[in-house]
Amino acid sequence: MQEYISILRQTSLFVGLDDGQIGAMAACLDMRTQHFKKGEAVYRSGQFIRTIGILAAGQLMIQRDDYWGNRSIVDRIGPGEIFGEAFALQEDEAFFHDVTALEDSAVLSFLPERLFALAAGSHGPAMLLVRNLLQSLSAKNRTLAQKIDVMAHRTTREKLIAYLSAQSRRAGSAHFDIPFDRQQLADYLGVDRSAMCTELGKMRDDGLLAFHRCTFDLFEVREK
Repeated sequence: MQEYISILRQTSLFVGLDDGQIGAMAACLDMRTQHFKKGEAVYRSGQFIRTIGILAAGQLMIQRDDYWGNRSIVDRIGPGEIFGEAFALQEDEAFFHDVTALEDSAVLSFLPERLFALAAGSHGPAMLLVRNLLQSLSAKNRTLAQKIDVMAHRTTREKLIAYLSAQSRRAGSAHFDIPFDRQQLADYLGVDRSAMCTELGKMRDDGLLAFHRCTFDLFEVREK
């Protein structure tokens, strides 16, 4: 576990703890490590999740496929990010997405009951972790609200504008990177990839933006 302290230090769950406290809490929580090969499922739809996961290395994709194989991307998980907490805290609710390793990955996990038991004993670091966990859930809710806002738009251009505007605000700059390639972005927005790429080209020609791979620049529209 010691090898992952630097990652846990960056995780929202451990904000406010020093390395010694992080190591001690990882031990108290009996945190386990699992390794997944590229393409391997971490969780499958319909599974009941009992643990909260933290990605220690690699990349994960949260997605959902419908009956006919159409894919919708919910989120992409990078090192240090937490996932599965909403379902681990609601034991009678089955997970309704698939979580897949985009590359060889390592996942740390723990039972939330261990954390609550420590916090109930007025264990200072554990109480701080509970607060951080609630803040993490709040942040996830804001992310889902953002996607609902994006998906509420009807046209591909409107969805792109809403999504790219949100990414720009998040980065605090008109120059930013997005976490998706073109197919993943189309799956996230729920649009056809070819139509989306065509629309991006039109938006570039209209002077709204420039892009190269996953890097975008947004431009203000000047009145003529």
